[in-house]
Amino acid sequence: MRAIRVTRADEGVNQVALVEIEPAPLDEGEVSILTEYSSLNYKDALALAGRPGIVRAPQLTAGIDVVGVVHESRDARWSPGDRVVVTGRGLGETRDGGLATRVLVPGDLPVRIPDPFTARQAAAIGTAGFTAALCVEELAAAAGGDLDGRDVAVSGAGGGVGSIGVRLLHAAGARVTAITGRAELADALLELGADAVASRAEFATAPRMLEPAAWDAVLDTVGGQMLASLIARTRPGGAIAACGNAGGMDLPTSVAPFILRGVRLIGVNSVHPEPGIRDAAWARLAADLPGPVLDSLTEIISLDDAIGAADRVLAGAVHGRIVVDVRA
Repeated sequence: MRAIRVTRADEGVNQVALVEIEPAPLDEGEVSILTEYSSLNYKDALALAGRPGIVRAPQLTAGIDVVGVVHESRDARWSPGDRVVVTGRGLGETRDGGLATRVLVPGDLPVRIPDPFTARQAAAIGTAGFTAALCVEELAAAAGGDLDGRDVAVSGAGGGVGSIGVRLLHAAGARVTAITGRAELADALLELGADAVASRAEFATAPRMLEPAAWDAVLDTVGGQMLASLIARTRPGGAIAACGNAGGMDLPTSVAPFILRGVRLIGVNSVHPEPGIRDAAWARLAADLPGPVLDSLTEIISLDDAIGAADRVLAGAVHGRIVVDVRA
């Protein structure tokens, strides 16, 4: 089988290579998936660039998403021919991931591909789209179950999480402000459902403890200074769903927005959500993310091109999603 393997280095850059390896034997309770597609998320790009911090095993196959067909099963819940998707759950971090022609996973990890989506579309959703749906679920719950008419900002709106988040929030009836550092994406974001587009440069400087309140809710994919600026601009009783750290791990803010405006900061974990939360997120995607819209956000590359594409993801030069056709 072909796989992109990452060998962790004690110091410096990890080794990354596309190689031929022998498939591992199937253990009790496991499922063997013949991979059709994987995808490139920000975590994947870090791993493929050899950056430390993502891969936490001495050696493993990269790829935090896998979509394919069950080939063999030693779990009663799955049969050969079942079409499944797995996102997160340690793939590409603590166990072999989806950038391989065959993947073994415990039987409790796969999810059946929802009926509206093809295998390629399920891969285009992947961890990024799933994370966006989790964020929207959290913001809707914080708003009492209804985002209709609410003003919501989305940072990093040109990326995978942000672009799908814009569409899901639009479908929920929110008035969406898409924040991006790429002015050339303005028309595409408006077509996707944004009501306004703001420049990332507006949020580049350190905010005062409280800025004029602009939004009822925020979906933040960036972290760092961007998140601090958005917290300071959130209206009383508003909520921020935070899911990314491309802007840095530090959060230079104060307690003022939390104790004077009652702002809530909600961390979103896409790796190990409970089954009910996972099902609700996929149900929202199936209901509110039309296939043609998803296709318009998708770029297809081969497994041979995956390592080279990591730099584009890390540079923020990708609009939407990169799907890896592992068979090509």
